[in-house]
Amino acid sequence: MTVTPEDALYGWKFSRETISLYLKDIPAPQVNWITCQNTQRFGYTPVQQRLSCLAKDNSIYVVANIGDKKPCNASDPQCPPDGRYQYNTDVVFDSEGRLVARYHKYNLFAPEIQFDFPKDSESVTFETPFGKFGIFTCFDIFSHTPAVVVVDEFQVDSVLYPVAWYNTLPLLSAVPFHSAWARAMRVNLLAANTHNTSMHMTGSGIYAPEAVKVYHYDMETESGQLMLSELKSRPRSEPTYPAAVDWSAYARSVKPFLSEQSNFPGMIYFDELTFIELKRNTGNYTVCQKDLCCHLTYKMSEKRTDEVYALGAFDGLHTVEGQYYLQICTLLKCQISDLRTCGEPVGSAFTKLEEFSLSGTFATRYVFPQIILSGSQLAPERHYEVLRDGRLRSRSRTPLPVLVLALYGRVFDKDPPRLGQGPRRFE
Repeated sequence: MTVTPEDALYGWKFSRETISLYLKDIPAPQVNWITCQNTQRFGYTPVQQRLSCLAKDNSIYVVANIGDKKPCNASDPQCPPDGRYQYNTDVVFDSEGRLVARYHKYNLFAPEIQFDFPKDSESVTFETPFGKFGIFTCFDIFSHTPAVVVVDEFQVDSVLYPVAWYNTLPLLSAVPFHSAWARAMRVNLLAANTHNTSMHMTGSGIYAPEAVKVYHYDMETESGQLMLSELKSRPRSEPTYPAAVDWSAYARSVKPFLSEQSNFPGMIYFDELTFIELKRNTGNYTVCQKDLCCHLTYKMSEKRTDEVYALGAFDGLHTVEGQYYLQICTLLKCQISDLRTCGEPVGSAFTKLEEFSLSGTFATRYVFPQIILSGSQLAPERHYEVLRDGRLRSRSRTPLPVLVLALYGRVFDKDPPRLGQGPRRFE
């Protein structure tokens, strides 16, 4: 299975009109089309032909992000003025070169003005000799449909994930977030990110439910990297398949830790968190916002006086470049010793944590645990664990130069309805 990034074939910074030249009418997979053998069946389609032949000639599956356009007319009240729908689209060709999947991105990011939102959601899955696959694109990962649906309802083994992900520290860097999503959803995730350092786009990986298999994060050079890894084709049937986590079990069983210190506000990606500063080398802290209380127990081996750490909580609706409800518990290093910089991006840390335990009173079972070390690198799995009672806890006493510990929760039933749709309910 070969996965290419979002926008990889035609780039970005298009208007609706200029990108239309790159779009073709992509049929539904039910037409049973081996493009490499019947190139003119649906008109002139050189890109689809090339992808199909790559798959057929190398006996592999090829996944690519391209563009689909569908004509419409005045009888359709939603038809755009130019008479066509334009969709950000993923296609999958099997090892015979046959088109087996087509997915229209359902949750467009704000700058994607060149594309239209599909009228209806799609949960695209397909079977292979090596497991059942689902597919969605970039910003889709924040939403219940299709990201959660293909995993929970359609029970896929692996997710194919083309992205053009703008790294937004401290909590929304591609590799930590994507690996955390795979771990929490207990599914394989093949994430292919565009590599463009000038746009802060980097970070691809192959992630399994129990471990990060391989990843690449490089903000220094313009050259990308091809990543290869073996995955268990049906992880649900494996003895190593992780158990489900009750993310609030521990946090609701303990009393909040008392502190004489005052809380203070801080911003992360336009959201105002409630923070408390970690004053000592070791301690127990609780910070709350609305219904969410975050508990931290920690021990530092080399706390530097010029480095400040804080524990933060956020329980609210994010409203910039999308609207989605979050519950977040995070321990992070502040940019400088000024508390007003807590939540600002920072790249290095010298203070080291020997022990930690982070938990929260989450109102959702969709919580994504991440640990980011100095240099924006992932912490190896041997150094931490996620317990079934919802604690993100150190596993060894190896001192780690931690930038961020986070439990990033999505509360889907508090999301506002999508534009043009009524309320949605999630069980």
